[in-house]
Amino acid sequence: MDIEQIIRLVNTVSASNLTGFSYEESGMTVRLEKKQGKTVIQQKEQVTEISASDHTEQKQPVTETKKVITSPLVGVFYAAPAEDAEAFVQVGDTVRKGQVLAIVEAMKLMNEIESDYDGTITEIFVENGQPVEYGQPLFRLE
Repeated sequence: MDIEQIIRLVNTVSASNLTGFSYEESGMTVRLEKKQGKTVIQQKEQVTEISASDHTEQKQPVTETKKVITSPLVGVFYAAPAEDAEAFVQVGDTVRKGQVLAIVEAMKLMNEIESDYDGTITEIFVENGQPVEYGQPLFRLE
């Protein structure tokens, strides 16, 4: 594959809806990957506290912001890098921005889903091997 073919390949993938592409020929591998923005839902909740002594309700705002990481593409969700491997993350794990949380396979391409935030995983919305849609919530962080 010459440089002109690689440039045409880059331009074609860039203009398409693909998030990644891998090509191998004569021992040379070309891998192209586009990072797509993730949809984030932020919400503030209110907690109702009931005093045991007087049974009156007091509403107080919660200062923690919950963050939802969604799937950037349609594919199959994988919680671990291999069938016999441990999951990337579990509920209760503390994660850092950029840390891999899961993989979504689309058209035989493995797309790593990275955290956009530092925080703690409070909920995992999908099961290993489950198909996911674009924009479907995958993880909730606090």
